Formats: sequence, C-alpha cells, structure tokens
Amino acid sequence: MGIEIKEYLEKEAVIIDVRTLDEWNEGHIESSKHLVLTSIPFEIEQIKSWSKPIIAVCRSGARSGEATQFLIENGLDVINGGPWQNVDQYIKK
Repeated sequence: MGIEIKEYLEKEAVIIDVRTLDEWNEGHIESSKHLVLTSIPFEIEQIKSWSKPIIAVCRSGARSGEATQFLIENGLDVINGGPWQNVDQYIKK
C-alpha cells in the first residue's frame, strides 16, 4: 500500500479526509481537504472538477473505504489510504 500512496502523492493526488469535524480538529494532514463521508455524494461535481487522483483517509480505513468505492463508481481515480497518519508519514514536511 505504501508504494501506491507514494505514487499517488507524486501524481499530486488530492487527499480527502472523510472523518467528522471533531476528529479532523484532533489532527489531520495539513494539505488534505475535509469532506465528511455523508457529504461526498453532494460534492461529487466539485471533486470531479479537481481533475486529480484522490487518496481517501479516515481514522481506521473503513469510512475512507466507503468513500473510495463511491468515488470509483463515479469514475474517479482513487485509492483508500486508510488511517490519515498512514498517508501523513509519506508527505514531505
């Protein structure tokens, strides 16, 4: 999975954090976008307009897995990054 995350980051992927606002406020990837899982269907056109690959993250990987599946079904290039800290370790600070 780490290789795939690195490849997506090299392609300038947008990181979407699908956790709740409280979880987001406890810590997140600085460059990520916060879109709560339940809001993703309403934001699909905006997400498509970015024209970039996507890495979905959350607390454990379950919600980002749901988001990944939905985004794939809508024709987007997306991977499940799992817990946000899992992706954060690959970002150059």
